[in-house]
Amino acid sequence: MSQNYEVDPKEIEAKSFKQIRALTSLTEFDREQQQVVMRIVHSVGIPEVAKQVRFSRHACQTGMQALVADCTILCDVEMVKQGITKRMITKTPQCFLNDPSAISMAKDSGETRSMAAVQLWESHLRGSVVVIGNAPTALFRLLEMIEQGAEKPALIIGMPVGFVGAAESKQHLWDVHEALGVECITLLGRMGGSAVSSASCNALLRCNVDEYY
Repeated sequence: MSQNYEVDPKEIEAKSFKQIRALTSLTEFDREQQQVVMRIVHSVGIPEVAKQVRFSRHACQTGMQALVADCTILCDVEMVKQGITKRMITKTPQCFLNDPSAISMAKDSGETRSMAAVQLWESHLRGSVVVIGNAPTALFRLLEMIEQGAEKPALIIGMPVGFVGAAESKQHLWDVHEALGVECITLLGRMGGSAVSSASCNALLRCNVDEYY
């Protein structure tokens, strides 16, 4: 049985975001924050998730400036890396999860490979945009490194998903970001993932080229 359905990608996107605006409470967010929130809602299909999104005071502006300056984008997993819109960047995002050094370090320490991979970020952190969508341990380790004196990224997009440590890591990010002097965007609770974290970065990239919905 044949069905009529929309096939024009621009129309699909436009109609999607029109519905998202109608269904989502966005009044507490500024223009750029709204774009991030709508991309998150678009990724999960749940308008109510907007209530769980948190922005530090200058998160969007600082992140956008860093991205315009062609900063390094650091990703916790390959799925996040692949989700970044490549047509809007000139430098390939970095992910060290499968680096032999990370694999060896994790085996020796008994910690997660994500934690080991974050330690390989150290020389790349300054002025970067960090995008964490999978591993709570990566977010915990990053915050530990910054507390111990590591260079600060321009923005942390911290949205790991799951049941063990995910909600706790994001709450910790939100609780300590001011004391650490870092800007952040996070999604409180268990929800998160590669799609929402990369979509949040993509929203800032789109704002930089004046693509607003």
